[in-house]
Amino acid sequence: MTVTYEDVTSAAERIGGHVLRTPVLEISPGLFFKLEQLQHSGSFKVRGAFNRILSAGELPPSGVIAASGGNHGLAVAYAARALGVRAEIFVPEVTSPVKVAGLRRLGAEINQIGAIYSEAAEAAAKRAAETGALAVHAYDQAEVVAGQGTTGLELMAQTGGVDTVVVAVGGGGFAAGITVGVGASGGGSGPRIVAVEPVLCPTLHEALRAGHPVPVQVSGVGADALGASQVGGVAYDVLSRASVQSVLVSDDAIVAARHALWEEHRLATEHAGAAAYAALLSGAYVPADGERVAVVVCGSNTDPATLA
Repeated sequence: MTVTYEDVTSAAERIGGHVLRTPVLEISPGLFFKLEQLQHSGSFKVRGAFNRILSAGELPPSGVIAASGGNHGLAVAYAARALGVRAEIFVPEVTSPVKVAGLRRLGAEINQIGAIYSEAAEAAAKRAAETGALAVHAYDQAEVVAGQGTTGLELMAQTGGVDTVVVAVGGGGFAAGITVGVGASGGGSGPRIVAVEPVLCPTLHEALRAGHPVPVQVSGVGADALGASQVGGVAYDVLSRASVQSVLVSDDAIVAARHALWEEHRLATEHAGAAAYAALLSGAYVPADGERVAVVVCGSNTDPATLA
């Protein structure tokens, strides 16, 4: 199953009244930040959550169910509350207390189980089979990917077009959606996509090397948000055909980028939200002279006390 540009434009119409058109800042000539950390629930994830739920028609009495490292759960809980439906969220033990507290404030039923995301996802799938709740996958559903792709539509309209989009990858749904949304999924048209992953969570990098999605070990500072143990099939289909450039960044580079976003731009992000910028600051991706580059800052669900 793949996602088309028409799927993304349809998603934009469907969710337009429910999500924010997040701002773009040109922080230096030709360098843009797309500020998805200012989105409802603190990340881009709410776009896909709304599109999946609103595409489903009449929902079962058991509502919706999702597994998440934290941000997707917050997005599903936010969308469910906005639409007046029940939400049950499974998160692993590594999920930050900030995100668990946010889920509680949004009224979701929380199940914290498993050491990593994949174990929480297994528990959520079993529970969905028992209750009939609508499953909202964190990254491997066409409707979710199309919803995330609306970020790309906005970005192109707000910047007038860029040469390169730098975006973090966990399960790959966001990067895949943006690739389609900016018109780069045709293998030669649209901006270059630079897909950034922590060295300790290299799901897409290893999939591209193997020629198909493969399981990897995940850990490190970005694991709660970028800790999918295998890239999604929908994302791999889009990203492998688009010939994205896959780069890896160290945890130290991510920590430094997060610090720079706060100290230099007063942008509060979680570690995963700073991963894309880490690629530029660390030299993992070096733009050419005159290249117009957009960095997607994707999440802000963090403890503010840790920013200083």
